[in-house]
Amino acid sequence: MTGTNGGELDARVVAEVGDFRLDVEVAVAASEVLAVLGPNGSGKSTLLAAIAGHHPLTAGAVRIGERVLSRTPTIDTGAIDAGAAEVDLAERSVGLLGQHPLLFPHLTALENVAFGPRAQGMAKREARVAASDWLDRVGLTGLERRLPSALSGGQQQRVALARVLAAQPDVLLLDEPFAALDVQTAAAMRRLVAEQRSTLGIPTLLVTHDPLDAIVLADRAAILHTGRIVQQGPTAEVLGHPRTPFAAALAGVNLLTGVAIARDAVRVAGASGPIALRGTGEALRVGTPASVVFSPASVHARAAASADPSQSADNAWFGAVASLEPARGGVRIVTDEHPDLAIDVPSTAAVALDLSTGSRLAFHVAPADVSVRTHS
Repeated sequence: MTGTNGGELDARVVAEVGDFRLDVEVAVAASEVLAVLGPNGSGKSTLLAAIAGHHPLTAGAVRIGERVLSRTPTIDTGAIDAGAAEVDLAERSVGLLGQHPLLFPHLTALENVAFGPRAQGMAKREARVAASDWLDRVGLTGLERRLPSALSGGQQQRVALARVLAAQPDVLLLDEPFAALDVQTAAAMRRLVAEQRSTLGIPTLLVTHDPLDAIVLADRAAILHTGRIVQQGPTAEVLGHPRTPFAAALAGVNLLTGVAIARDAVRVAGASGPIALRGTGEALRVGTPASVVFSPASVHARAAASADPSQSADNAWFGAVASLEPARGGVRIVTDEHPDLAIDVPSTAAVALDLSTGSRLAFHVAPADVSVRTHS
């Protein structure tokens, strides 16, 4: 169930929207999912629009296998034939699914899905059979005759996914397709896309602001910030050990930088003195810049009075509460000593600690919960 001219997606995209400039390179192998994460305004949707042919390139080239979809003569296109013609929008064989289903309101679910195959020249009866099969795949058997207005938001998005896949695209572009859905429906859609990806055999580019999308669906992840990719690699590496404060905030983890004091330990500065943090991961060279990453929820807090203030231990430190903020399932603590470090404690623990601004606490994080890497 794939297009006839499939292969790796290879794109160098330079595109401009007003004063904003996007300049990135992405390569996605057949059967691979690359997640591009970033906040609103980072260029995610512009990247997909340029690949789909809905936004012109300022420079660069887009290729799927041996087919050149877009090309400008302003940069060296390498192996791309300089005389190759740009593929018309209708013949690009690119499937694009966004936040909103954008179904034809006057067509039934079956007719919406059959539209792609019919536009490609498939006979009406054959197209309907194919559409019925895809509706079955996305769990909508029995709803073939319903108009979009008679379907829920989640059902409409399932129809939209079936319509994209029924056209047998050579590449699939997903533009935050779960963002407009409720939590339960979004989870069901993620499972559905995960189930289908193994049978598609085509490159898939997923743009999102939600790390969960990347964790569930992607082989690799890239962090897009102000029009440029600032980190990319295997999803577990990118989200497990971000390289920049921005990427760490996006992944929801603490990132601290310092100097390696052992193969598995980093000393980081603090207002009340340095902290030695041991962890697992890359072997470090003593004396070189290094970073540590850990989840705010992995830090354990207790009243400082119950700990020995003179005690100096790895992965342990003291701090005075500077602010308290709501967090999922509890409270987020920020201290005066480390204002960029977040500690999340469950609601029951927060009540037991009788937290308030100025409270002095002792913190500890297990080495198994800390990732250490050479800092570049």
